[in-house]
Amino acid sequence: MPAYTATSLKAELNSRGWRLTPQRETLLHVFQNLPRGNHLSAEELHDLLEQRGEPISLSTIYRSVKLMARMGILRELELAEGHKHYELNQPFPNHHHHLVCIQCNRTIEFKNDSILKQAIKQVDKEGFQLIDCQLTIHSICPEAVRMGWPSALPSNWCCTRSIAQGHVIAVDS
Repeated sequence: MPAYTATSLKAELNSRGWRLTPQRETLLHVFQNLPRGNHLSAEELHDLLEQRGEPISLSTIYRSVKLMARMGILRELELAEGHKHYELNQPFPNHHHHLVCIQCNRTIEFKNDSILKQAIKQVDKEGFQLIDCQLTIHSICPEAVRMGWPSALPSNWCCTRSIAQGHVIAVDS
């Protein structure tokens, strides 16, 4: 899986009969420059671009991130917030997985080479081509359990670690 540049994205799109539009190039640039551990929903991406003075319609963003995810450029993630998030699909060895608290949405990124190796083995066995391999573990964080999850927690409770550190924490295993 290659690390995409505007040139390689243009070549890939052209080979499929599509164009590299200024909007697609802008989206690629945003994802290339996201700090490690950040994931954006289409709405968050739209808000970010509006703040920068780069108006791209929400419908164009939805279509573009879906296309880029199908091409393997972006990873489409189902975290705990009920809508999809996106991040750049990084080639091995930067490949990672997610541990998500369904109560406070705290997300921990972790690496596990054996998951990716097993995926590669299965893909090769069946003659497929690997686009992405992701494991998302939906769980409850220790603080929510200590606070009495599920019955004793107020509906608006959020883990103090997720508030203090943001929702995403990257860890290397």
